Amino acid sequence: MQLDDILANAEDQDRGTWFDLRDPVLGEPTGIRFRMAGPDSATQARARVRLVDELADLADDEGRVSADAREKARINSLARCVLGWEIREGGEDLPFTHANVLRVLRSAQWVHEQVDSFAGARPAIKGVS
Repeated sequence: MQLDDILANAEDQDRGTWFDLRDPVLGEPTGIRFRMAGPDSATQARARVRLVDELADLADDEGRVSADAREKARINSLARCVLGWEIREGGEDLPFTHANVLRVLRSAQWVHEQVDSFAGARPAIKGVS
Protein backbone atom coordinates (compact mmCIF):
# COMPACT_ATOMS: atom_id res chain seq x y z
CA MET A 1 0.00 0.00 0.00
CA GLN A 2 1.18 3.51 -0.81
CA LEU A 3 0.13 6.92 0.44
CA ASP A 4 -1.78 7.36 -2.83
CA ASP A 5 -3.90 4.34 -1.89
CA ILE A 6 -4.67 5.75 1.55
CA LEU A 7 -5.65 9.14 0.12
CA ALA A 8 -7.79 7.53 -2.58
CA ASN A 9 -9.57 5.47 0.05
CA ALA A 10 -10.32 8.57 2.11
CA GLU A 11 -11.77 10.24 -0.99
CA ASP A 12 -13.92 7.17 -1.66
CA GLN A 13 -15.15 7.29 1.92
CA ASP A 14 -16.12 10.94 1.48
CA ARG A 15 -18.30 9.99 -1.50
CA GLY A 16 -19.99 7.43 0.73
CA THR A 17 -21.48 3.99 0.35
CA TRP A 18 -25.11 2.95 0.20
CA PHE A 19 -26.48 0.48 2.67
CA ASP A 20 -29.94 -0.97 3.18
CA LEU A 21 -31.64 -0.60 6.51
CA ARG A 22 -32.80 -4.06 7.56
CA ASP A 23 -35.80 -5.19 9.54
CA PRO A 24 -34.50 -5.83 13.07
CA VAL A 25 -36.41 -9.10 13.42
CA LEU A 26 -36.46 -10.61 9.93
CA GLY A 27 -33.17 -9.19 8.66
CA GLU A 28 -34.75 -8.31 5.32
CA PRO A 29 -34.23 -4.95 3.58
CA THR A 30 -36.84 -2.37 4.57
CA GLY A 31 -36.62 -0.41 1.32
CA ILE A 32 -34.87 2.44 3.15
CA ARG A 33 -31.32 3.19 2.06
CA PHE A 34 -28.69 5.53 3.46
CA ARG A 35 -25.51 6.80 1.80
CA MET A 36 -22.94 7.08 4.57
CA ALA A 37 -19.55 8.76 4.72
CA GLY A 38 -16.87 6.35 5.91
CA PRO A 39 -14.98 6.57 9.19
CA ASP A 40 -11.81 7.90 7.53
CA SER A 41 -13.62 10.58 5.52
CA ALA A 42 -13.24 14.32 5.94
CA THR A 43 -17.02 14.39 6.48
CA GLN A 44 -16.76 12.24 9.60
CA ALA A 45 -13.70 14.16 10.80
CA ARG A 46 -15.70 17.41 10.60
CA ALA A 47 -18.62 15.75 12.40
CA ARG A 48 -16.31 14.67 15.25
CA VAL A 49 -14.92 18.20 15.62
CA ARG A 50 -18.42 19.67 15.68
CA LEU A 51 -19.43 17.08 18.29
CA VAL A 52 -16.60 18.20 20.58
CA ASP A 53 -17.58 21.85 20.08
CA GLU A 54 -21.23 21.04 20.73
CA LEU A 55 -20.38 19.15 23.94
CA ALA A 56 -18.20 22.05 25.12
CA ASP A 57 -21.10 24.44 24.53
CA LEU A 58 -23.44 22.16 26.50
CA ALA A 59 -21.11 21.79 29.49
CA ASP A 60 -22.05 23.40 32.77
CA ASP A 61 -19.66 25.45 34.93
CA GLU A 62 -17.98 22.25 36.14
CA GLY A 63 -17.57 20.81 32.64
CA ARG A 64 -20.38 18.27 32.95
CA VAL A 65 -22.81 17.42 30.18
CA SER A 66 -26.01 15.56 31.00
CA ALA A 67 -26.47 12.09 29.54
CA ASP A 68 -29.54 13.30 27.63
CA ALA A 69 -27.65 16.23 26.07
CA ARG A 70 -24.67 13.99 25.28
CA GLU A 71 -26.91 11.46 23.48
CA LYS A 72 -28.62 14.20 21.46
CA ALA A 73 -25.21 15.57 20.45
CA ARG A 74 -24.00 12.08 19.47
CA ILE A 75 -27.02 11.47 17.22
CA ASN A 76 -26.63 14.97 15.76
CA SER A 77 -23.03 14.06 14.89
CA LEU A 78 -24.11 10.78 13.31
CA ALA A 79 -26.71 12.64 11.23
CA ARG A 80 -23.91 14.77 9.78
CA CYS A 81 -22.37 11.57 8.34
CA VAL A 82 -25.47 10.73 6.29
CA LEU A 83 -24.87 11.98 2.75
CA GLY A 84 -28.15 10.96 1.17
CA TRP A 85 -31.02 8.53 1.38
CA GLU A 86 -33.87 6.79 -0.32
CA ILE A 87 -36.83 6.93 2.02
CA ARG A 88 -40.53 7.50 1.59
CA GLU A 89 -43.18 8.74 3.98
CA GLY A 90 -46.86 8.77 3.13
CA GLY A 91 -46.07 7.58 -0.39
CA GLU A 92 -43.75 10.53 -1.11
CA ASP A 93 -39.97 10.87 -1.08
CA LEU A 94 -38.93 12.32 2.27
CA PRO A 95 -36.78 15.42 1.67
CA PHE A 96 -33.16 14.97 2.68
CA THR A 97 -32.61 17.58 5.39
CA HIS A 98 -30.64 17.47 8.61
CA ALA A 99 -33.87 17.81 10.60
CA ASN A 100 -35.41 14.84 8.77
CA VAL A 101 -32.27 12.75 9.24
CA LEU A 102 -32.45 13.45 12.98
CA ARG A 103 -36.14 12.49 13.02
CA VAL A 104 -35.45 9.19 11.28
CA LEU A 105 -32.44 8.37 13.47
CA ARG A 106 -34.51 9.07 16.58
CA SER A 107 -37.50 7.06 15.33
CA ALA A 108 -36.28 3.76 16.80
CA GLN A 109 -33.19 2.52 18.62
CA TRP A 110 -32.53 -0.15 15.99
CA VAL A 111 -32.51 2.45 13.19
CA HIS A 112 -29.74 4.58 14.60
CA GLU A 113 -27.85 1.48 15.79
CA GLN A 114 -27.69 0.15 12.23
CA VAL A 115 -26.70 3.54 10.81
CA ASP A 116 -24.05 4.03 13.50
CA SER A 117 -22.66 0.53 13.01
CA PHE A 118 -22.36 1.00 9.25
CA ALA A 119 -20.79 4.46 9.62
CA GLY A 120 -17.95 2.94 11.64
CA ALA A 121 -17.38 -0.13 9.47
CA ARG A 122 -14.25 0.24 7.37
CA PRO A 123 -14.70 -3.03 5.46
CA ALA A 124 -18.15 -1.85 4.33
CA ILE A 125 -16.89 1.47 2.95
CA LYS A 126 -15.36 0.85 -0.46
CA GLY A 127 -16.54 3.89 -2.36
CA VAL A 128 -19.88 4.56 -3.93
CA SER A 129 -21.76 1.38 -4.69
